[in-house]
Amino acid sequence: MFDEKIISFPETPAGLYDPLRYMIAIGGKRIRPRLCLTAYALFRGKVEPEVQEAAAGLEIFHTFTLIHDDIMDRSPLRRGVPTVWKKWNEDTAILSGDVMLIEAYKRICKAPESCRSEVLELFSRTAEEVCEGQQYDMDFERLQTVPMADYAKMIGLKTAVLLACSAKMGAMIAGAGKAECEALYRYGYELGMAFQIADDYLDAYGDEMVFGKPIGGDIINRKKSWLTVRALEKTDDRDGFLKAFEADSPDEASAKAKISSIKRLYDSLGVPEDARAEILRYSRRAMEAVAGLSCDTSSLKDFSDSLIGRAK
Repeated sequence: MFDEKIISFPETPAGLYDPLRYMIAIGGKRIRPRLCLTAYALFRGKVEPEVQEAAAGLEIFHTFTLIHDDIMDRSPLRRGVPTVWKKWNEDTAILSGDVMLIEAYKRICKAPESCRSEVLELFSRTAEEVCEGQQYDMDFERLQTVPMADYAKMIGLKTAVLLACSAKMGAMIAGAGKAECEALYRYGYELGMAFQIADDYLDAYGDEMVFGKPIGGDIINRKKSWLTVRALEKTDDRDGFLKAFEADSPDEASAKAKISSIKRLYDSLGVPEDARAEILRYSRRAMEAVAGLSCDTSSLKDFSDSLIGRAK
């Protein structure tokens, strides 16, 4: 459905644009453009060229955030290959990320004139919120514990709003009414929450070959994931959990031992089961958000199932 051929970049200077080509080429699920096109097709019956550029802009923006997030998280791998800052250097990653953000805006600006200003307003607000979410995420690194309400707010900004924007943008370009657009926004937001919790779950319990990055990265990096926040809510030995979670793991053997230790604590507290239940709760809320639409929403159900099925 999504025409990836429309994502291309200038040949020179190669030092600026090669990292962009590299990031697009390593693939990904293309969740945001696919959702944009799925929402568009709800009201038009098929995908028209007028929405493809905006869909591409959403994918390019998402890729920009990955380039910069990998620097901040010191992540060595992305989808099983070296991250841009590791393959080139931090300066290159920063500058290439910057031009990718500019490229995203160029694509979004190609939305039909009838809705262009509203689409740009939605995208700009969303881009700002994604940055706010990343800042909260970094702030949490300095805290021993994070309330679940604060964590939910953070992932709502960092992850869910971009899926919400993608769904609403597709509906807007298709000419859907205000109530329909808002229903699609809510669908995307709830689905984004489910997706991020699934991502946190798979970081500890997924298959590395499928997940695309080393399993247990959040544990090794002492990252406040949904699993960690939930474990700290449930444990009677908070100090003991934090001591194990904050332990250094300077080599591969100690890293593996730490991951196994924390996962045993998660298991003893029933955290994996809680995570799967929360993923399902948010996915149900996503479908409830569009239950009142007059069109056939089976494609939205299929999209939801394909997105979170890996963590059920």
